[in-house]
Amino acid sequence: MSQATLTPPAAAAAPSPVETVEAPDTVEALEAVEALEAVEAPETVDAPETVEARILRLLLPYHRTTGAGSADPADFPEQLRQIRQFTDAGEPVLFTLPGFPCKSPNPAKVLGHLPDEGERLSLAFLDRLCARIGETYAPGARILICSDGHIFGDLIHVPDEHIDAYGDELRALIAGEGLARLDTFDLRDVHGDLDHDTKRRLVTEAHAPPVDALRALVRGDEETARLYRGITRFLVEDTADFAGTRSALQRECRARAYGVIARSRAWGDLIADCHPRSVRLSIHPQRPGAEKFGIRLLEAADAWATPWHTAVLRGRGGEARLVHRAEAEKLGRLVLRAGRPSHFEER
Repeated sequence: MSQATLTPPAAAAAPSPVETVEAPDTVEALEAVEALEAVEAPETVDAPETVEARILRLLLPYHRTTGAGSADPADFPEQLRQIRQFTDAGEPVLFTLPGFPCKSPNPAKVLGHLPDEGERLSLAFLDRLCARIGETYAPGARILICSDGHIFGDLIHVPDEHIDAYGDELRALIAGEGLARLDTFDLRDVHGDLDHDTKRRLVTEAHAPPVDALRALVRGDEETARLYRGITRFLVEDTADFAGTRSALQRECRARAYGVIARSRAWGDLIADCHPRSVRLSIHPQRPGAEKFGIRLLEAADAWATPWHTAVLRGRGGEARLVHRAEAEKLGRLVLRAGRPSHFEER
């Protein structure tokens, strides 16, 4: 797709129909993920578990899947193998998580183009998960956030300068919140000082599968077909300036979806090349036994929802869930943090 021209709303622009309040600086980042962390872990079996099984058991309450899940670590042999690479060597477990690309360009879904409460809470949750692993396994764990916005920014109509700003703010958020178990990686970390278009081309040429091969997978593999449908839906929802018919938009988004999947797989292969030993996480739903472990960051009714496609709505009890901004505006009042739109609180 050609260079993006659609510009998301400025992050500082607060919607006028809702009451705004300033969030106190003392709000603990982990408050709103207590609902996730309070999920009862399955009872342990009588027989002693391996350390990799104990580590994986900490992740299982947050498994993101569209089908039947499992509470048994034995149903995730690939993740046990990946974790064992580190536990056998007595090293910190490294998780790689492609995601946190940029905000959706649809102003009905998000508050702006910079990270907000959704990213803050999600990052805090991931850091806390590493801390809990450290309580079970002394060398601990780290998560590498592999921001993938640049790899397909032109396909999703988000300009590179917005992706840069999002990534810079993400790093500042990690540092400011003291999330010492998290690191970041993005396209700016590879291929030197080349421009983003050249980097995208080099990574795609080196790692992306042919589109014809992806089309065959979509026809014959339900997991790939589900991913294709999910990405197509996101692209349709995020295209706010299309001048043609609805059917033309859907055709155009289906074509773009193949490009997004191809480049996402190229990005995953690049990460694997740079970090050949890691436990591979995904923000997309994954079935038990898949190569990647799908992880849920915050509560949402939609298994595909992410902080960068939604806004946070806090309930009266403090619990946080992800909903589209348009829905959150109907139910709550806007909360500012450091003068910038952060999230909504139910009235």
